Amino acid sequence: MSTAHKWLEEEPWPTKAMPKEMLEKRIERVLTMTNIGYLGTVRKDGSPIVSPLEFYNDGFSLYLFPQPKSPKVYAIKRDPRVCIAIANPMAGWACVMGCQIFGTATLLDVDTPEWVHGMKIFKWAGSSSELGRQLEIPPQGQLARIDPDRIVYSEHLMRKEGYAPRQIWTADDAELKVVPGANV
Repeated sequence: MSTAHKWLEEEPWPTKAMPKEMLEKRIERVLTMTNIGYLGTVRKDGSPIVSPLEFYNDGFSLYLFPQPKSPKVYAIKRDPRVCIAIANPMAGWACVMGCQIFGTATLLDVDTPEWVHGMKIFKWAGSSSELGRQLEIPPQGQLARIDPDRIVYSEHLMRKEGYAPRQIWTADDAELKVVPGANV
């Protein structure tokens, strides 16, 4: 029995969907609390590749700077469907908070309007400084943008507020979905 967090033990878990605007604010909060995610792509043989990487968001679209000729770049070229998992550092169930973004990755070529916009979002100067590169000119490699179709947001503290701890946002659906928890 949890003395400090009795609400964690309540079963069945709440199944109430939160208002879409509230969920979107929580997703955006997670996207700004960290800039490291774990990108999942699929190799040619069907096996998964998961790579930790730096990202920056513009709304729910994510920008990342993949290493040229890396397995993830080849995977994105073959199949642009990706998933990226983002979580805050956690210390137990009470503070679990993060999201999985399922969507489409687009590789943006240097000097295209989309690349120029993405380079305004991606904070490349910090990485360039760490690598000892010049800071006057941005790196000249492809940038990747991930546009979400679906976001699965998890936060167990929402149970305390009467909301399901797992909420699903979709780009094309005004109605939110929830994933039931315990006793399912």
